[in-house]
Amino acid sequence: MPPITSLAYTLPVAKRPAVPTAPQAAPQTIDFAGSVMTYSRDQEIFGQGEPALQVYKVRSGAVRCFKLLSDGRRQIADFYLPGDVFGVEAGIEHRVTAEALADSCITVARRSALTEAADDEIGRAQALWRLAIGDLQRSQDHALTLGRRSATERVASFLVDISERLGADDGFALPMTRQDMADYLGLTIETVSRTLSQLQATGLIRLGACRLVRLLDREALVDLCE
Repeated sequence: MPPITSLAYTLPVAKRPAVPTAPQAAPQTIDFAGSVMTYSRDQEIFGQGEPALQVYKVRSGAVRCFKLLSDGRRQIADFYLPGDVFGVEAGIEHRVTAEALADSCITVARRSALTEAADDEIGRAQALWRLAIGDLQRSQDHALTLGRRSATERVASFLVDISERLGADDGFALPMTRQDMADYLGLTIETVSRTLSQLQATGLIRLGACRLVRLLDREALVDLCE
């Protein structure tokens, strides 16, 4: 059982820019009481089909949410980085399983706190609505990536998106493995590795140890995503 520390926390509704980046409004906040929990690498946070009684925000580390397909394959639905909110469901059960990608610190709050906050103030209701719309837009973008983009376009788009979400103009460390990337992008790990090598060979990125990536030509990478 992970250690729990109670506290009050201000939960910002995370916004994740599309590719290419467009100007974003200042994030809204929703206030409610929550707890901070720590999870070790690969530890489950909640399981698919479990009651969706809580919502979560990444304070440090990273989280993957995924479904297991009928043939046993894993399809990652999304990654959540520091500042991102996850576990918000329209129904009463979680549609996916959430696991920590690395040692992570997560703020956990009652789901009812969100609805109570929305009932109290119009601004909070609007912030919750924007959160739901943002999740829908990301799902649509992911479906487009899986259905229409080549392997090179998928990997380039992914790297630009992670860079922007981490606020990293130069180099950054990928919090996920290449297998995680493959399961998110609908590719094999061999294709992901080959595409990263091709992007490096053409001078668009530089790969380093410990999953370090440097985007050498961001504009060219964005052009690949369009």
